[in-house]
Amino acid sequence: MNDASVVIIGGGVMGVSLLFHLTEAGWRDVVLLEKNDLTHGSTWHAAGLCTHFAHNATIQELRAHSVRLYRDELPARTGDTCGFHTSGAMRITRNPDRMDEFRHVAGLSKFTGYELEVLTPQRIAELHPLATLDGLLGGIYEPDDGHVDPTLATNAMAKLALANGATIKRYEPVRGMHRETDHWIVETEKSSYRSTHVVNAAGTWAWEVGQMMGLNLPVVPMLHQYLVTETAAAISERQSHGLPELPIIRDPEESWYVRQERDGLILGPYERDATAWSIDGVPPEFGAELLPADLDRIEHIIQSALKRIPALGESGIKTVVNGPITYTPDANPLIGPAHGIDNAWLITGSSMGIMEGGGAGWFLAHWMTHKAPPMDAQAVDSRRFGEWADRDFRVDKAIESFGLQFGVHYPYEERPAGRNMRISPLHREMLACGAVMGCVNGWERPLYFASTAPSNTLTFNRPEWFDAVANEVQTVTQHAAIADLSVFSKFRISGKQTFEFIDSLGANSVPSVGRAGLTHVLTPAGGVASEFSVAMVSDTEARLTSGAATERIDLWQLQSHAASFDVKIENVTADYAAIGLMGPKATEILTLASSADDTADFDWLSCRQITVGGVPALAIRLSYVGESGWEFHVANAHALALYQALIDAGAGFKLGHYGAYTANSMRIEKAYPAYGTELTTERTPEESAAGRFAKTDAREFVGRQTMIERRGDTAWKTVLIEIVAKDIYPYHAHPVFNSDDKVIGVVTSAAFGHRCQKTLGFALLREHRSFNDLSVEIMGRRYPANVLNTIPFDPANKRMKC
Repeated sequence: MNDASVVIIGGGVMGVSLLFHLTEAGWRDVVLLEKNDLTHGSTWHAAGLCTHFAHNATIQELRAHSVRLYRDELPARTGDTCGFHTSGAMRITRNPDRMDEFRHVAGLSKFTGYELEVLTPQRIAELHPLATLDGLLGGIYEPDDGHVDPTLATNAMAKLALANGATIKRYEPVRGMHRETDHWIVETEKSSYRSTHVVNAAGTWAWEVGQMMGLNLPVVPMLHQYLVTETAAAISERQSHGLPELPIIRDPEESWYVRQERDGLILGPYERDATAWSIDGVPPEFGAELLPADLDRIEHIIQSALKRIPALGESGIKTVVNGPITYTPDANPLIGPAHGIDNAWLITGSSMGIMEGGGAGWFLAHWMTHKAPPMDAQAVDSRRFGEWADRDFRVDKAIESFGLQFGVHYPYEERPAGRNMRISPLHREMLACGAVMGCVNGWERPLYFASTAPSNTLTFNRPEWFDAVANEVQTVTQHAAIADLSVFSKFRISGKQTFEFIDSLGANSVPSVGRAGLTHVLTPAGGVASEFSVAMVSDTEARLTSGAATERIDLWQLQSHAASFDVKIENVTADYAAIGLMGPKATEILTLASSADDTADFDWLSCRQITVGGVPALAIRLSYVGESGWEFHVANAHALALYQALIDAGAGFKLGHYGAYTANSMRIEKAYPAYGTELTTERTPEESAAGRFAKTDAREFVGRQTMIERRGDTAWKTVLIEIVAKDIYPYHAHPVFNSDDKVIGVVTSAAFGHRCQKTLGFALLREHRSFNDLSVEIMGRRYPANVLNTIPFDPANKRMKC
């Protein structure tokens, strides 16, 4: 039996990167097990593209870290090249919406510090003279992009890891693993290992290794082909004149990329009708092999690439590479703790393994070392999919994600595959009322209610649902409206130490019995790990509610904290519906649907069991939209009866419905930060406009001291701003400039406030001593912005408490 602190399973770029970064962080007795040789999964046959282009700051940093590692750090430390070519890269388009997308990503990149250049057709011709310009509107240029030799980069990290004391075992396939007290026992064909931690970095074999760990991972191998040409005359001529390597070029509309490969070219198509492979298990003997070419599938894409880059047709095909790459349902990797299993981790599922591998290893090594990720992990957290993500879902979504590899990433986009996995008891009723549904964590939820069938036209400008949301806001503000909130994650805490458990859970103190409040669980670094609304039903029972997307993450927070208390944690998300009733007529409607006794002395932030329409429910008087209202938590079997009782009682009060888009608009008018946008693991409650909920009294809670230490003039600060402009609809990731034309922050979320008639947004600022002369860049244009020192709607909260 061999002892280890960590066993990493998989010797591709992701696993070796983690091995290297863990040893750099001071970990010892780290072992990597590989069934063949290093890179023998999808790493060796990757085209090696490296980019900074991303719609998410965390994904962009994974990619940027990889570039710095391959280009600079590894060669400097090993004395050997990784074969990195800083060729630059561009994306071109004939689609006006794509140009808006390019401008948006360029704006985000100004904030993150990886500036990209929006291109005219003329600039495209300067950068890539072999490309024809027919029909092009423009593009975007990524000057620090390039490509790397995947094998050289992986072996360079392995070399440094070995020098740091790591162990790499080649040709030692894992045959099984199990928990034994507080350790993992990992069995291979040659030996066995007792380890504190185990990591699935198996890439192509991630699903099989997940099964050994007790997980059903939502990963699917997808076949990707690319062509390598023989010598191209146009390339050899450029080389003879000493001209630099051509930048990588991508045409997202035609779904291909082309890069220079010595004196030839590589063409990589992404067909819409993608092919899943070995869904239920990759053959164990498969290693550094390829599959036969299937050019018929991609012939139409090849033809479009030949028209744009005629030099492709000047030489024959030397090689066709057809091999598997792993896709998740959203095409982002799985990085972080494995759900429900102690000391089990994932770093796998990346369809862009080389591009993201160097950064992914850094990211997970930091998480394992510091008990929190270095950046907001929502886009990559391995717990973002639940048990509902079954075989059909993972296959359908992987095919969709592959086919939309180059799809336009619209704000508020809802993709069609894998829908109706989880529906509330009121789903049919919501559809009958005109609900247009979105999806979060498998749940269908109303986004807005349409009087006529929507066109579902996506845009970067004012959305088609703008007027529908305006009508819903008016109904909530003047009358009352119902929301199906059943997608919320819901937990029951019970036991004799419930009070002590809640009081020490987060940064806010526990509410008294019969009262409700809000608390934020912090990371050791003081960032916001989870946000819970807390209803103290009795001194031995509490009901907690959190966001739909974070069900597994929040359950883990509760279960981890419960280890020191005599309490029981139950995830009742799928057992209970939640219904919101909001508006100035809400009290009258509820009184008719229940009784005067139930609503008497039911003041703001109270909670208690009442009877509505003859069925029992937990009623909580609170509001996320700034109007008087209630939430009702009711067993699924009684949800329809409670809903119908409210509908009947509201018949004379112009009762309507509202959806998630309306709630977002109204909460921003009230300056309520939201988890996942303002509230993340990167920022403390005080930095995220939630400082009033952080009580730094004598209570002890995780992250308390660090949060205190992060106060001061140098801290980040989230403020509410008004963006002064007409006919725009901002959403997120827009850079904020000061009067010196310096980027000092980013818009985290935004919406039009229909009650105050202002375009509003939350801005996270890194320099906040002066709020004068700010501006926000939205798709390449600057708009003045003013910091609002007063909440724009009902700043005294009189409407909620009436």
